[in-house]
Amino acid sequence: MAMSSVAIVAALEREVRPLIREWRVREKEVNGRRFRFFENHEIVLVCGGIGAEAARRAAEAVIQIYAPSMVYSAGLAGALDPALKVGDVVRPRRVVNAGDGSSVSLDQGQGTLVSFGSVASPEQKASLRESFGAQAVDMEGAAVALAAESRGAGFGVVKVISDEFDFRFPSIERFIDGSGQFRQGRFAWFTALRPWLWPQVARLAANSNRASLALCDWLRNMIDRIPASADVPTTGATNRLERDETRF
Repeated sequence: MAMSSVAIVAALEREVRPLIREWRVREKEVNGRRFRFFENHEIVLVCGGIGAEAARRAAEAVIQIYAPSMVYSAGLAGALDPALKVGDVVRPRRVVNAGDGSSVSLDQGQGTLVSFGSVASPEQKASLRESFGAQAVDMEGAAVALAAESRGAGFGVVKVISDEFDFRFPSIERFIDGSGQFRQGRFAWFTALRPWLWPQVARLAANSNRASLALCDWLRNMIDRIPASADVPTTGATNRLERDETRF
C-alpha cells in the first residue's frame, strides 16, 4: 500500500491543472473503476468527477490505496453570500449536506458550506442561504467528509468561488455522464448552436480559470508548509457527524 500524508479530492482535472502539471501520474483500478492519482512526494490528488457519488468513490479509493491522515475536499463553489466574489477562498467551519441535513463540524474556518445535488440557480442559492445559513455551495464536500469520517481520516475543505450569487448557469446536468465527467464536446456543440449563450459561457470560462488559479495557489502554499515525512495533524473535522431536521 502506498502512503501519503495528505490526499486531495477534486472534481475535474482542469480545476487543479496548474498545480498537478508536473506531478507523477499513476492509474489504478479500485473496486472496478479506474482512477488517475497525481503524486507529489507525500501528497496525492485524485479527480473523481462532478457530484456526490463521484466524490465519495474517489475519496474511498484514495483512502484505500494511500491511507492518508488527512483528506481535503478542494474545488470550485458558488457564492450564497453576495459579498463573495470570483477568486475568493472559502474555508468553512461547517459542511452540511442539503439532502439529509447531516453536517460535519471543523476545528478551524468560518461559516458554512452546503453541498447540493445540482448546480444551483440564483433562486436556489437564495433558498439554500435561508435554509442553512450558508455562505457557499458546492456538490462534493459533504460526500468527501462522510468518506473521511467513516474511515477515521481527518477532513479539511477549501473552496474557491467561481460563480457569484447572481450568476445564472446554462443547464449543464445533461452534459455530466454517469461517472461524473463533464462532456465538454457535447456542451461545446450545444452552445455553438445557441449564440445567445456565448457571452454567458465566456464569462463562466473566465471565472472558472480565475478560480482555478486561486485554488491552486492556496493548495501550493498548504503543501509547502507540510514538513517532509511528517504526520499531518488531523485538525480538520472533529469526526463528529451531526444530523438536524433541516431539509431542502
